[in-house]
Amino acid sequence: MNRLALLAAGAASLAVLTAAPAHAADTVTSCGGSGLQAGLSTRVCAEVTGTTVAFHGRVALAGPPSPGSPEPAPKQLFTTLSVEVVGAEAPVTREVPVVFTSSTVEVPGPVAEAPCGSTVRATFGVASFPWPARPVVHEVTVTC
Repeated sequence: MNRLALLAAGAASLAVLTAAPAHAADTVTSCGGSGLQAGLSTRVCAEVTGTTVAFHGRVALAGPPSPGSPEPAPKQLFTTLSVEVVGAEAPVTREVPVVFTSSTVEVPGPVAEAPCGSTVRATFGVASFPWPARPVVHEVTVTC
């Protein structure tokens, strides 16, 4: 190979190495079991990245609507999402009122920082008159 070809190949290799993005921490997403609250399907999910755990609640129709049925009327929901590092601190709670129509609604919750090996628990409750909340729970263990 002549010098010009070697120089071009070296420059191209260097450009590829410097353009490569830094390795980001892996994010693992998991969800707990679903439950029925206020006549809707609810579930709480977690995204774990390193020692950071972000939870969010999901509210969706409990099943497909009957053929030919009208769209459901908007429903005022009162949601409560509590997050705690088990055995380490008191739960942090976020209350968010939402209006549910017919598409899935995601309710963001508190974010927890937890040491490796810790268990983080979230509780998601949804109430709408006359139905009280019957919270669903999801726990994750922070692995490092």
